[in-house]
Amino acid sequence: MEYSANKLAKMSGVSARTLRWYDEIGLLKPVRVASSGYRIYGQDELDTLQQILFYRELSFPLEEIKKLMSAPDYDKEQAFLSHLAQLHIKRERIDTLINNVTKSIAAMKGVTTMSDQEKFEGLKQSLIDENERKYGAEIREKYGDTAVDESNAKLKGLTQEQYDKGERLRTEMETMLKSAFDGGDPAGELAQKACDLHRQWLCVFYPKYSKEYHMGLGEMYVTDERFRANYDKLAPGCTEFLRDAINIYCS
Repeated sequence: MEYSANKLAKMSGVSARTLRWYDEIGLLKPVRVASSGYRIYGQDELDTLQQILFYRELSFPLEEIKKLMSAPDYDKEQAFLSHLAQLHIKRERIDTLINNVTKSIAAMKGVTTMSDQEKFEGLKQSLIDENERKYGAEIREKYGDTAVDESNAKLKGLTQEQYDKGERLRTEMETMLKSAFDGGDPAGELAQKACDLHRQWLCVFYPKYSKEYHMGLGEMYVTDERFRANYDKLAPGCTEFLRDAINIYCS
């Protein structure tokens, strides 16, 4: 069966404008364009749109969706199995947050008490799940499942005071890193202080610090575009500067 852009838009819940945009960026092309100029979509295109919307529900950016779905080894059935697993994780996260809010309301009314640890349980789990989605495959391949699982367990066990300390260290490190980058010397005093703050930050969230681990992270920041964006937002080239400074710090 074939559908016009308007019919497909109404059935799927996306706008015709969105379908046009997907066409323009090469994410979802119509099977043909009618003589009237209307875009026509077939069953394969409908199935592709379903896949795209599943990925969007999981907060994948369009560029990443296009890369995944255009890969030579893309397997539609495997993709559905992956969607299902991710949706189960998302449901568990939402259930945890619902339980957290429910407990918080009960505690406010004096019906029950709630520990500081419980107050942030759902939020920390959301952070873990988001990190797993974005970086899990790369981190697990580089450092192994045991190291990542231990890191996640440490994050879940942090008190709010410890978590706030980590965030404060991260902010201080980024501020000092930007100043050091402006100075242009990765071996300079400011750059090395920034690296020490980075080490302290790592020690809050990661269970086993080592110089090798520290240098490995610095290299991964450079080679992975998603990590690179975290520091290049301070200034273009800041990620390479941090990597070089870390190598000097650890040597």
